[in-house]
Amino acid sequence: MLTTHCLCTKLRRAARSVTRVYDDALHGLGLNVAQYSLLSHLQRLEQPSISALAEAMGLDRSTLGRNLKVLEGEGLVQMGEGSDLRARQVQLTAEGLARYQRGATAWQEAQAQLALRLGAEKREALWLLLDDLETID
Repeated sequence: MLTTHCLCTKLRRAARSVTRVYDDALHGLGLNVAQYSLLSHLQRLEQPSISALAEAMGLDRSTLGRNLKVLEGEGLVQMGEGSDLRARQVQLTAEGLARYQRGATAWQEAQAQLALRLGAEKREALWLLLDDLETID
């Protein structure tokens, strides 16, 4: 891998490495990190509109829509009618909730693996940096 002094390149490489840890942990469930994250948000938000879910996840509606179609095709989520077509609601199915719950242990193991790799001091510093970077507009 070529060395770089570009923040964007370094962050993207780091994100791909971290994503691989979670994807590997979730592999046996037939989920990737983006899908599990979506299930997790749905579990926490109960029946959000697509717009509310997109905002909570920091995604645009089109990206979220593509991800939802995959999960809907697998019977993990279902779309319901909202007050209008733009306010359609999304909810976990029973299978979606079960898959989310089975994934919780794998997710926690991936979290623990990364926390151990970083150590408490680096992990805390990383949290602060990421909090700062999340608010760049």
